[in-house]
Amino acid sequence: MPARLMAWVGGKSKPAKPALALEYGAIPWLLAAAMATAAPHVLHLPLWLSMLGGSMLLWRIGLWHLNARLPSRWLLALLVLVGVAGIGWQFRTLLGKEAGVALLFFLMALKPMEMRTRRDAMALVMLGFFLLLTHYFFSQSIPTGLWLLASTTLLTATLIRVHGGAQPVGAIVRYAGLLLAQAAPFMLIIFLLFPRVSGPLWGLPQDAYSGLSGLSEQMSPGSLNNLIQSGAIAFRVRFSGEVPEKSDLYWRGPVFEDYDGQTWRARVRDPLRPGRPPLIEAGDRKVSYVTTLEAHNQRWLLALDLPLVLPDDSGLSPTLSPTLETLAREPVLSRARFALTSSLDFVANRQETPAMLQQSLRLPPGLNQRSRELAEAWREKFKTPERISGAALLFFRQEAFFYTLRPPLLGQNAVDDFVFGTRRGFCEHFASAYVVLMRAAGVPARVVAGYQGGELNPVDGYLTVRQSDAHAWAEIWLDDQGWVRVDPTAAVAPSRIEVGIEAALPAGDPLPALVRIDSELLRDLRNRWDAANNTWNQWVLGYNPQRQREVLSRLGLNEPDWRNMTAALATLCGIALLLVTWWTLHQRTTTPPAQRAWQRFCKRLARLGIVRAAWEGPLDFASRVARERPELAALTSEAASHFADLHYGTGKAEQLQKLRECTRRLKPL
Repeated sequence: MPARLMAWVGGKSKPAKPALALEYGAIPWLLAAAMATAAPHVLHLPLWLSMLGGSMLLWRIGLWHLNARLPSRWLLALLVLVGVAGIGWQFRTLLGKEAGVALLFFLMALKPMEMRTRRDAMALVMLGFFLLLTHYFFSQSIPTGLWLLASTTLLTATLIRVHGGAQPVGAIVRYAGLLLAQAAPFMLIIFLLFPRVSGPLWGLPQDAYSGLSGLSEQMSPGSLNNLIQSGAIAFRVRFSGEVPEKSDLYWRGPVFEDYDGQTWRARVRDPLRPGRPPLIEAGDRKVSYVTTLEAHNQRWLLALDLPLVLPDDSGLSPTLSPTLETLAREPVLSRARFALTSSLDFVANRQETPAMLQQSLRLPPGLNQRSRELAEAWREKFKTPERISGAALLFFRQEAFFYTLRPPLLGQNAVDDFVFGTRRGFCEHFASAYVVLMRAAGVPARVVAGYQGGELNPVDGYLTVRQSDAHAWAEIWLDDQGWVRVDPTAAVAPSRIEVGIEAALPAGDPLPALVRIDSELLRDLRNRWDAANNTWNQWVLGYNPQRQREVLSRLGLNEPDWRNMTAALATLCGIALLLVTWWTLHQRTTTPPAQRAWQRFCKRLARLGIVRAAWEGPLDFASRVARERPELAALTSEAASHFADLHYGTGKAEQLQKLRECTRRLKPL
């Protein structure tokens, strides 16, 4: 560099300061932080990657224990190539949620192998903070939040240990907790006032919703069977008044009109062209409620049959389809909360279109001939649709049909095999057979899937509907009555509708453990845990723009915009900063009782001509007093010992009294 330029920038360039070596005692803290931030990912990472990461961390623990040298950089470079190549081969990419998290996990396991300086320690801690965020890709539950809070405390304590030197473990953890407690008001203010985003925060477009479960656009024998064996929550409902009877709780999902002999399929409707709106005549039995719907990657909002008032402020833009389905404009990809009003006694489409009625009579040709013949006999004998339907229900009730989750497999003529052969099935078997029989008898009919029933949680008053409550029923169209619900399952297993699925199934049929709980204690614990999860979902995970507007309106911001929210955010953060600053300064100016007692003792000695220097510790000062005034040696040594235990160690309360007694004993001298 030219001399003038050197002079312009300030003379000779100074050599960089050497990086501070990492203290031996800080390494266990860093290894514990690495394991705490990476360990939960073992649940969803490939086994070989989890074993590789665990082996490297165990290797590093062994090197620390033996105080051995770290591996060479060539070996670390080889490990990096092997790990990155394995992740690329496993996921066929290095981008996206799964591959990205796997790379971060691998780097966290590898970083301790080159950890020599404080700068390396800082890199590991910062990587740990970032890795903690990725846990929300896979779970946003209360246990995940608690684990992340504990891990954040550990990372903060690790920073304190790295830069603050050796201290008691309890003191480090308390200091870390204090720092987090000081940050808590700012966290709460930002959570409440920072503009919320619509849609999921912890997801990527390509793979954020691959694991969602629920009803699908088609139904075949066994499809609901698999769903019912899940105890996952489908949605929760809070009624504004009394909860209706369980037999009235039919939560409407997809309507299946097309049948090919094996599978029922729902028609995909264009959200921009919802079609002819249904004509609904509501009765007197109306209920209002708020639904919290879990993400299920479909458009159905699963309203109580049949909705009259749709939500207008939920961001879902719902419509009522010609087949009476409540549909959002887009698939529900995140937890949604909305208010509805439904009628429990209604007449739907008293006048139906010929095209709809014709579609509700179609059957695949050449299949289920015996069922067709039975339906034709009913048609000739009973004449009217009501009596034909009654004959079918009586047939299911009186013949040897069994309700079970373990039905035998059916052949090409599935309905014939079920009606005249196996006679063992689940709700989709009965609904499918009933609709085929009705169509064969000339009665327009269709299959409806959704959920039936639910369990009221006495802790928070919410009705919980699980995947195990999935159900299928039928609808027939009657002249001057419109579409009428008919549940053939109720003819075979009425307890399924009146009590619940656990009461209808045989003891050996598989059901989730959460559903089959018999112990009152365990059921109470489950209800309390569900209530806690619901509160977490409603106020933390479900704190969306709509919920934020509700909270801000209660705080006086009726029409909040970004200017008002920014001003409120800045004002409250400023107030919180002043309060935290005042509290911190107050803590510094407050002298602990042990230190005040020691200062009084030293002040008494100063009157006797022995002044303690500011740099002198209690034991050093006692040694000097013993040399200068031997007659005061025993008393000063006792006082110094008590103060040292109280101030630097784990002294007891009685030692403070003894220290004050030393001051009183010094006064006559």
